[in-house]
Amino acid sequence: MFLTSILLALITQYANATGFQRIFVTDPYDKTIEVGVWYPSDSVSPNAANTPFRQALALDNPVKSGSYPLILFSHGYGGWMGGHASTALALAEAGYIVAAPTHTGNNYEDESYPPQRWMLDRPRHMKQTIDHLLNNWIGMENIDPTRIGMFGFSAGGYTALVSSGAVPNIQKLLTHCQKHPSEIACKLGANNEIAIAELAKQPSNAWNHDLRISATVVIAPGFGFAFDQASLEKVTLPLQLWSGTKDLNVPTKTNADVIFQSLPKPAEYHLIKDAGHFAFLSPCNPALQQQNPRVWNMVCVDAPTFDREEFQKEFNKEVINFFNKSLTAK
Repeated sequence: MFLTSILLALITQYANATGFQRIFVTDPYDKTIEVGVWYPSDSVSPNAANTPFRQALALDNPVKSGSYPLILFSHGYGGWMGGHASTALALAEAGYIVAAPTHTGNNYEDESYPPQRWMLDRPRHMKQTIDHLLNNWIGMENIDPTRIGMFGFSAGGYTALVSSGAVPNIQKLLTHCQKHPSEIACKLGANNEIAIAELAKQPSNAWNHDLRISATVVIAPGFGFAFDQASLEKVTLPLQLWSGTKDLNVPTKTNADVIFQSLPKPAEYHLIKDAGHFAFLSPCNPALQQQNPRVWNMVCVDAPTFDREEFQKEFNKEVINFFNKSLTAK
């Protein structure tokens, strides 16, 4: 009986192992893109956390044999590849490969790129990451190229929409920011009207739409006010949309609601009571409260009536269910 218990414990650990690799994608137009990749693995996970996002993962181990859907993650303004690590891990445990690039010039270490640059760069990063994973990654044979989805938060929500076929209405963006200059998206450089206006002259292929993406999850989408029915007419894939009733950074009324009302096909819409903007990020490391109280108070503190850890469990479940039904094997 004792031996059986040990074997069962080992089998459980063996079966639930998740691999992780930190890879680098060549960008012919800019610096190399750093990407975190979570994936199913046959390797045994370590007993203690060995990653910056406090997860115990099988680092650089082979991908478990199989054919898995691929989900691309796009983080928010000033974020990084590990911002949604809990969701990435949940998807990997559910049989997905997850790739999360850190967007050049628009991440936690470097926010130097203005909107007129990162609005075009971000979708290109996603396209190049998919290209690399399908053609150059060590586990490329384990990816089902017919089942590719995307997950984007805040500025990453904007990225997910554009990657899925949307083109922002630049005049609508500028008009909104003239009327609502205090909205965070407008304060982060979008008030440079001359430079932003140049985006309206871009040809459609400059926005780097990717037809390989078959389903997308859009969370607290930044620049939602820049989209209308014409902008979204080509976004006909299955779409899951999230927003929080206490989001002061990307208010629901001027962003997620606008998108929901303008999509050509109905989205699966989740409006979460008492959730602020950062409620959709993984729970923070408690050490951050002492190390950087400013960031802790901005990113990690939720309304007293909102439990982020409990919410994340339900959130991850709903995201997995959405991709399970939307990315069916062909």
